[in-house]
Amino acid sequence: MKYQIKKLIFNITLNITFFVVLMIAIQNSEERERVIFFKYQSIALPISFIIGTSFISGSILGNFLIGSNEIRNN
Repeated sequence: MKYQIKKLIFNITLNITFFVVLMIAIQNSEERERVIFFKYQSIALPISFIIGTSFISGSILGNFLIGSNEIRNN
């Protein structure tokens, strides 16, 4: 149990660090795109922000899926 909490705290800290670095890095990004999801359209966002947040979201979701599988197997 202690290992799982330590792993969760590490993952949250790592992803927050990635997000802060992403915010600093996209300050001068000029290429912008809109995201279309079903029939809804977003505001124009920098491409690097879209790709970076997708990566961070996948990292967080992957950790929770793997973590729930480890809990179920024990």
